[in-house]
Amino acid sequence: MANNAHERVVVLDFGGQYAQLIARRVRDLGVYCEIKSYKTNPEELRDCKGILFTGGPNSVYAQDAPLCSKEVFELGIPVLGICYGAQVMAYLLGGTVSSSEVPEFGKTMTQFKSDSPLFQNVGESVCWMSHNDYISQLPEGFTASAWSAHCPAAAMENVERKLYATQFHPEVEHTQQGSEMFRNFLYNICGCAGDWEMKSFAQETIAAIRERVGDKKVLCGLSGGVDSSVLAAMLAKAIGKQLTCVFVNHGLLRKGEPEEVEEVFTKQFDVDFIHVHAEERYLELLRGVTDPEQKRRIIGTQFWKEFFAVAEDLAQDGRPVKYLAQGTIYPDIIESGARKTGGKASTIKSHHNLIPFPEGVHFDLIEPLDHFFKDEVRALGTALGLPDYIVHRQPFPGPGLAIRIIGDVDAEKLSILKNADAIVREELDAYNERLFAETGERNSEHAVWQYFAVLPDIKSVGVMGDERTYARPMILRAVESSDAMTADWARLPYDVLARISGRIVAEVPGVNRVVYDITSKPPATIEWE
Repeated sequence: MANNAHERVVVLDFGGQYAQLIARRVRDLGVYCEIKSYKTNPEELRDCKGILFTGGPNSVYAQDAPLCSKEVFELGIPVLGICYGAQVMAYLLGGTVSSSEVPEFGKTMTQFKSDSPLFQNVGESVCWMSHNDYISQLPEGFTASAWSAHCPAAAMENVERKLYATQFHPEVEHTQQGSEMFRNFLYNICGCAGDWEMKSFAQETIAAIRERVGDKKVLCGLSGGVDSSVLAAMLAKAIGKQLTCVFVNHGLLRKGEPEEVEEVFTKQFDVDFIHVHAEERYLELLRGVTDPEQKRRIIGTQFWKEFFAVAEDLAQDGRPVKYLAQGTIYPDIIESGARKTGGKASTIKSHHNLIPFPEGVHFDLIEPLDHFFKDEVRALGTALGLPDYIVHRQPFPGPGLAIRIIGDVDAEKLSILKNADAIVREELDAYNERLFAETGERNSEHAVWQYFAVLPDIKSVGVMGDERTYARPMILRAVESSDAMTADWARLPYDVLARISGRIVAEVPGVNRVVYDITSKPPATIEWE
C-alpha cells in the first residue's frame, strides 16, 4: 500500500527470492518501503529517498535478462544494488560480469574498506553469498569496497554519484552486520529521517479497507493461524458485522485446534462465524494421493469449493459477498512463484490461498498482509491488541498435516501424527516459555521458531518389551528463524530431545523410533513434504 504521507524507499524487483526481505529490513529501520518492477519508469522514482536493486535468477547476458533503464542512475538518488542487482549496475555502467571459477554459496568471510560510507562501523565479518557470476571489471569511477577469498569486488561504490553495490546479501540474517549496512545506506547516504512504524500501518490500512469496502460484504477465509487471525482482527475493526469468517475444518489440523479456533473466534471477535465440517470429504479426496503438490492442489481447490458454497448460501439469503479476504503473506507468494513476483521467481511449492479462481467465479481480493513476513504479522497483531496466545501461535501450513504425512493420507496415520505432534508442541512450548522467562524475548538466541512432527512412509525394526516391533519412525523438525525465508536447525538440549523421543515412543502406538532433522533452509525447506 503506497503511502505518500511517509518518506519512501523503493525496491526494484528483478525476480529475486529476497525482494520482500530487503523491504522488511528497511521497514525494521523505520523507513517506509515499497516494491516495484524493474521496468518502472524512472520518472516515477524521483520523489523517493533511495533505490535498492534485488537479486535475481538470471545472468545479465541472458537473452531475457531483466534490466532497468540506465536513467535510474541519472536521477541523483542513492542506489544500492544487491547480488544480481550489483551485476546489473556494473553491466549497464560499462563494467564486466564474468562466470566465477569458484562460485560462492553460503557464509563467506568478507573484508571491508574502512572509509566506505556504506560500511561505517563494519569490520571483517561473515556475509551470505549466493552467486555463480561476479563483477570482474568495475565500471569507470567505481572502486572495490569489499572483497572475499574468491570475489575481488564483493562490493563496489561510486561515492560521488551515490551508487553502491554488494555481491553478497546484506538482507539475509547470516550476513552478520547487514542491519548496520542498511542503516548506513538509509540514514547516512539517503538522509532518511525514519518516520514509519507498524502501528501507523495498522491504522492506515484499517481506514483504507473501510473506504474500499463501503457497505459491501466480505468473506474471510479463517484457518485459526496467526495470519488469518490478524487479518480477521483488522477487518473486524474496519467493517464489523459486514464480515463473515469461514472456518473450513478439513480434519487436517493439529490435535484440539478446531475446538480452539471456534472458541477463540466466537468469543474474541464480534463477527459472523461459520464452521464448515468437511473432514470426511477431504479424506475421500486424498485417498491414495502421494504427490505433495497434488495434495496441495486438491486441498486448495476444495477450499475454494467450500468457500463458494458458503458465499452462494449467503447470496441466496440476501447477503451477497463482493470481497474475499485472505491472510496471504509474502513467503507464500515467493514460494509459489506467484502473481506479485512478475513471474520471474521459481515455484517452490503451491499455497492453497494462491491457487487461481475457477472460471466464472470472481471476488475482489483483500490481502493487506501480502507484503509482510511472519514476525511482522505478529508485530501487527500486537499493535491491533490481539492476545499473545493468538499472536505467537505456531506457524502451520494451509494444507495442514496432509503434507507432513509422506505418502497417502488416512485416518490411522492422521491419528498417529496428531498425537506425536501434540507431544512435540507441548514440550517445545514449555522449552520456549522457559527461555522467555530467562531472557524476556520471544525470539531470543536459542528460542525455537517452528517445531512439529513428520510421519514418513516407511517402517523400521525395533524392540519394545523384549519383543520385535516393525513400526513407524517419527521425524522431529525444529528450526530457528524470524522470517521463514531462511532458517537454521535448532540446537536443542539433549535432555529435551530425550524427553520428546521417550514420550512419543511410549505414548503413541505405532511408533518405535524418533529422528531429528538437522538441515537448514536453504537447502531444505522448513516443511517436510
